[in-house]
Order: sequence, then C-alpha cells, then structure tokens
Amino acid sequence: MEVRKVEGKALREVTVKIGLERIDTQEGITVEALLDSGATGLVMSSEFARKQGFKLKKLERPMQVRNVDGSFNKEGPIENTVEVNIYYQGHRERMEIDVIGGQKWSVILEMPWLAHHNPEIDWRTGEVKITRCPEECGKQWRPVQGKSGWEKQKEEEAKEEAGRKRRRRRNREREEQWK
Repeated sequence: MEVRKVEGKALREVTVKIGLERIDTQEGITVEALLDSGATGLVMSSEFARKQGFKLKKLERPMQVRNVDGSFNKEGPIENTVEVNIYYQGHRERMEIDVIGGQKWSVILEMPWLAHHNPEIDWRTGEVKITRCPEECGKQWRPVQGKSGWEKQKEEEAKEEAGRKRRRRRNREREEQWK
C-alpha cells in the first residue's frame, strides 16, 4: 500500500501486484494495479498497452468516458480493449480490459471486479486477499509462498495436469492387465 500527502492530507491508495498474460503469446508480466471502488470498469493505460505490446481489439462503437467530476475524459473515448489472463494469489481469470489514455496507473481494477471477487482488504496495511472468490471463477485462493500469482497458478495447473496424465496412464495399464 502506498501513502502519499496531497494538500497536507494523507491519501491512501491500495495497490496489488498482479500477473497479466497476453492471450496471443502467453507471455506474462507483473504489474502494480490500483484498486478503485469508485470507478465502474477495468482499465489499462493506452501507453502501457502499447509499450507492453498487447494486442488491441477495436470496439464497434467508441465509449465516452466521464471523469469523477462529470466532465468528459480529455484523452477521448475508449476505442479499444485488450483480452488478458489476470493472475492474483493463485486465482486466474480471462478478462477484457478497456484501454484509455491519460492514466497514471498501468491497470486499474474497479468496482465490478471488486464486487465480484469480494476480496478481504485490510485498509490499515493494504493487504488484499482473495479468500471469498465465487465458484464460477474456477479456483479458490490457495497461498503459495515465494512466487507471483500467475507463476504459482501456472505451476499448480501444470502439476494438476501431470497428475491427471499419470492417473490415466495407470488406469490404461490396469485395463491392459485385465484383458
């Protein structure tokens, strides 16, 4: 969690390190994302998307964006999205993220994401845990020490798949013995 002074007052911003995986190349990067309960979607900075080489998907119709004060975003409407896998604490999900210019943060996880996953947030320490993830996400929170979420998730899935293959092979061998 980062604490800054703005006009003499402490401003708290809660951030999390997430893994983002490009769908087209399966390459992953770790990025600090801002949690913003006052906004209504997931956004990625257009500068960040371009720098990291994310494949942009053009929207059929641009979406106008309003700032907190009701004014239109000076960078213009949202014209593109990117599709990514987001990894955090053993959790993985495929998401489409709006791409918008003029953002200070590379990625912002906003209210719909927060409401869907209902994370435990310690507002004093900034610790964020995904412990109440709904079943449709496919993975429950499983802490593994020492690696970022997307690396942990990939390793766990590879181990699970290897175990399934071993069990299938053993079952085939047993079936052959009984023939």
